[in-house]
Amino acid sequence: MEGALYGEKGFYRRGERPAAHFRTSVHASHRYAAAFARLLAEVDASLGHPARVDLVDVGAGCGGLTTQIMRSVPAGLAARLAPTAVEVAPRPREVPVELAWTAEPPEEINGLVIANEWLDNVPLDVVELTPLGPRMVLVDPATGAERIGPPLDAADHDWLARWWPLREPGDRAEVGRPRCEAWGAVVARLRHGLAVAVDYSHSREARPAQGTLAGYRDGHVVPPVPDGSCDITAHVALDACAVSGERAGATASLLTTQRSALRSLGVTGARPPVELAHQDPQAYVAALCAAGEEAELIDPAGLGGFGWLVQATGIPLPPSLA
Repeated sequence: MEGALYGEKGFYRRGERPAAHFRTSVHASHRYAAAFARLLAEVDASLGHPARVDLVDVGAGCGGLTTQIMRSVPAGLAARLAPTAVEVAPRPREVPVELAWTAEPPEEINGLVIANEWLDNVPLDVVELTPLGPRMVLVDPATGAERIGPPLDAADHDWLARWWPLREPGDRAEVGRPRCEAWGAVVARLRHGLAVAVDYSHSREARPAQGTLAGYRDGHVVPPVPDGSCDITAHVALDACAVSGERAGATASLLTTQRSALRSLGVTGARPPVELAHQDPQAYVAALCAAGEEAELIDPAGLGGFGWLVQATGIPLPPSLA
């Protein structure tokens, strides 16, 4: 998975654009970025409106989310904003010049960190419960053919026992310890501010018996063959990541859904009153389109079902989310 996504000829090293392969909240509507702009304004207020406010987008893709947030914040905040896109892919030509492009997050962050569908692409191992205990699943990167491999090391075994206990032979799990470590490393750089991870997720009480590993290419689900030709993803154990973030220094945490979080930030999907259609047909159509976009963002069976892990360091959770 590491080589297929981030190796020399890996999927993301080639500069593949996520929008060409799967639909995210960023592509669904600019109102997603506008909600983050409102959240950033709350963080700025909690920080006391400092001279510099960091906005760090980890796994930034083509930089679309960061760029939209930069355009959505109030002018006073925009003048103090230090935006950074963290991405291994080459810098796209169209991103604003003031947007820093780097492969690693800043050493110290004071502001807002967003990891939008990043953790699901942090490589991990798949394991299967056998009569001899859990064993790693090995895969041929050329064909996708699988076979049972060696036992887990102690650290992965401990993670599995705590966060994804397997019960029946043949059950599978995705060992999320690398995601916990990756998230903890991001939170550890946050001196004062907020870190938000948004992703496909599941909880310890409802882990899927066969895991969630999947491939995406050209808008279609494909077998997750790690040959570099497709995006390979697996849902995230955000509850485990939350504990890792707390160990890294987070002082307040919230686990919720995108539907709940965005509704708290003003994304309601409310339809305009029908009377507006008679008074101002053009405004009615615009408001109806906006409602449709918002409804997609908070649909509990779609994007609204994403998990949100919100962790604060040195400030309280924003009033809208708290």
